[in-house]
Parts: sequence; structure tokens; C-alpha cells
Amino acid sequence: MTEGPQPIGAEARRALEKELADLEAERRTVAETLRGSDSDEVGDLADQADELQRADQLHRLDARIEEVTLRLRQGTAAGSAPTDVVGVGSTVAVRFSDGSEQTVEIGEVAVAMDESLVTADSPLGGALLGHRVGDTVTYPTPGGQDTATIVSLGGS
Repeated sequence: MTEGPQPIGAEARRALEKELADLEAERRTVAETLRGSDSDEVGDLADQADELQRADQLHRLDARIEEVTLRLRQGTAAGSAPTDVVGVGSTVAVRFSDGSEQTVEIGEVAVAMDESLVTADSPLGGALLGHRVGDTVTYPTPGGQDTATIVSLGGS
């Protein structure tokens, strides 16, 4: 990938915003379970272990919230995806060697529920980067090399 902040496509942005909302809701729930546990009573070891586990979970949630928030800010700073050449954040219509067509968005992170997101470091995503409409790219598949032709290219 290139240096500096990369654009975020519309689908990837929606996925990150949903993840952020889910993380913040989970954080509130976990934080609520820790409230009121500052009493002077000493609980048994199981209670203490549970509290430590929840505190660790809170730390992990905070770290991921920070990562997602930073990535959203960077995507905003990077502006729109390029429309003349395939880059991160681009929406690309491709025709595969079997004649089928699919529109994909080139993103940094795959989202399990969204089949239209292709990561920039995947075989297809990596092959598409830097190419233009009309270019045919070759990429590895489990069944051997395959090709895809860029039919159209647009921002998000």
C-alpha cells in the first residue's frame, strides 16, 4: 500500500461506523458491570478474577475503538477514492474469465458480511490496484491463475 492515509469507500466506511457503534455499546455494558465494584469488601478469588477479566476486556475495547476512530479520521483526511485508477476505496466493476461480472469495493479490511468488499492485499484486490478501465489483470486462485477485466471504475 502507499504511504499516508488511504481513502475509505462507502461500504467500508459504513462497516467501520457500525463496528464503532457496536464497540461503544459493548464498552458501556462492560463498564457498567465494573461500577460499584470499588467497595472495601474483599470478594473471593473468582470475583477478583472476573473483575480483572472485565477490566482487560475494557482495555481491548478501548484500543479497538481508538483504532477504528483513527482510521475513520484518516479516511476523511484522504478524501475520495481515485476515479481514474484503482486504489483503496475504489468501486470497480470487473468481468471475470467466465463472463460473470461483479462490482467490488477495494478496502483495507474484509467484512465477513459484505461479499462486495475485497481487501487491497487479497489476490484480486492487489492485482486491480493501479490499473484502469479496460485493463485485464491476472491473479492467483486456488484453481490456478485467472483473469478479470476492469469494466468501470468509480468512487464510492
